[in-house]
Amino acid sequence: MNPVASPSEPEVVISSMERFYRGVLSELLDKGGLGLDDKILVVCGGEADRDCLTSLGFKNVTISNLDERLRASGGEAFAPYHWEFQDLEKLSYPDEHFDFVIVHSGLHHLRSPHRGLLEMYRVARRGILGFEPHDSGFTRMGARLGFGQVYEDAAVFANEGRFGGVANTSVPNYVYRFDAKEIASVVQTFNPVAEHERRFWYSTQIPDRLKSLRNGLRYWLVRLASGALVLLGRCFPFFANHIAFHIRKPDLPGELFPWLRMDEEGVKADQEWLSRKYQPKSEDDKAP
Repeated sequence: MNPVASPSEPEVVISSMERFYRGVLSELLDKGGLGLDDKILVVCGGEADRDCLTSLGFKNVTISNLDERLRASGGEAFAPYHWEFQDLEKLSYPDEHFDFVIVHSGLHHLRSPHRGLLEMYRVARRGILGFEPHDSGFTRMGARLGFGQVYEDAAVFANEGRFGGVANTSVPNYVYRFDAKEIASVVQTFNPVAEHERRFWYSTQIPDRLKSLRNGLRYWLVRLASGALVLLGRCFPFFANHIAFHIRKPDLPGELFPWLRMDEEGVKADQEWLSRKYQPKSEDDKAP
């Protein structure tokens, strides 16, 4: 499926990540991609996730992260939702334990973002939803010029040099950026039994960290160009610095590729289908 434009809900240029988050969720609710009663796991979660999901009326949500500080309180700050200490790179849940798994700006904090993405896929029954930095020539250029981060030291600074880095340590994480092709390829490679329905949204945000720099020149330069940047990001994904993705897991056996079949033992190659495509082996070619 081709990428689509950002949700129609209006964006705020500064600190608008929550609006982008809410807009994508609202669109999926309206179109039946998500339900308020779905069993949802939020990974690398925080209070912004709680606020957004409660405001929309989601009922059955578990928020997880690696914040040791929450163990004593049991994560009561995330009420009315349940909190659990979970490492996204090795979730403790069985396969397809949740209907949906959501991540908001968390995969790029992992030592292996792809492993985290596939763990989300593994424990989801219906699909996954994510919001991450977008990889493009434009955003890479911005990082080189100091408008974006190569290593996320701002989050570590905001957590008094103790948390917020790679795997929530004090070491600033490398900011791994994604694009639509990579996300689709990673998921399709992991489970190549059917085509995955996928959808992408794009948004341009001015990082809050620019307002905190001692030298505010970069912030004001971006602020002056903000209107044009947001418009370009809406019209041309190449200019957007954030991407959201929704991957729906295929319904089996109905959506299996035609060269596969499914029985009580699982998915297998359909040799009869393959025999209609390829020449049979000669006696000389057959294995002894």
